[in-house]
Amino acid sequence: MEFSNPFDNPQGQFAILSNDQAQYSLWPQQCALPAGWRVVCEAQSQEACQQWLTENWRTLEPTHFAGDKA
Repeated sequence: MEFSNPFDNPQGQFAILSNDQAQYSLWPQQCALPAGWRVVCEAQSQEACQQWLTENWRTLEPTHFAGDKA
């Protein structure tokens, strides 16, 4: 099956990106990196990416909010 949107391809290879706010994104290997994001885990299957995120992603909260806690 051909997927017109590379984000929808369950057999695709995805890198894990991070930005300066410690937010993460799965990014299709064939797509150019968006500005402000860097690769923190090389391209692999969605399942392997999910495992990496489970082991490494600690919070959904962007870092700019972390200093607001009392």
